[in-house]
Amino acid sequence: METFVTDGVEIAYEVIGHGEPILLIHGFASNAYVNWRDTGWVRTLQKAQRRIILIDNRGHGRSEKLYDIKDYGAPIMATDAVALLDHLGLSRVDVMGYSMGARITAFMAINHKAYVDRAIFAGLGINMVKGVGDPEQVAEALEAENIEDIANIGGRMFRYFAEQTKSDLKALATCMRSSRQKITPEQLASIEARVLVAVGTEDAIGGSAAELSALIPKGEALDIPGRDHMKAVGDKVFKQGVVDFLARQNQ
Repeated sequence: METFVTDGVEIAYEVIGHGEPILLIHGFASNAYVNWRDTGWVRTLQKAQRRIILIDNRGHGRSEKLYDIKDYGAPIMATDAVALLDHLGLSRVDVMGYSMGARITAFMAINHKAYVDRAIFAGLGINMVKGVGDPEQVAEALEAENIEDIANIGGRMFRYFAEQTKSDLKALATCMRSSRQKITPEQLASIEARVLVAVGTEDAIGGSAAELSALIPKGEALDIPGRDHMKAVGDKVFKQGVVDFLARQNQ
């Protein structure tokens, strides 16, 4: 991956292929490789003749690790993504984010409208508005000396995933404790881009895709049958739904 510096923070990124660009933004405790390469998304989008832009969010992957809560938050990460587009000389692209990446994508569509053509909010439905549980439990799980000491199921899940992705646990705990402002229905109503909301039907973390899409003027929902938060990422129904959405909007 290459890097660039925005607001004093080094951000890692990769550009793959040729064609109409699409920016992919990974979820919490993940990275560009795990979220998009391991799951087959890069291959799927290459077949669809897309130029794929991958970013490691600050505190994740190969990007710089930060340990002050003021350095995190989805609006700040959305600004990083916009800075990457400026760095690449791109003024308007499609954007897809998963989980935390969906929240970042939403802030791009709200605060940086000119940069977002079409958007996919994946792995995060109505809980983008309602909230996703207690972040402190996850932060404490990330800081626990041993995974066996973690009683909270959600916290244990994120700790296990963070260990699998070889993440910086201290940086992730800091990120989790940062400002996690909910996105309001009024903000969603201001989105001008066409938006696909794709969430697994068994995803208790993300919540309903239909409920969220109903709040977005040009929103539509895609249910990913029988999948929870972790298993929906590489699902074939999800992939085909996104490819169809992007192709349809080109017509």
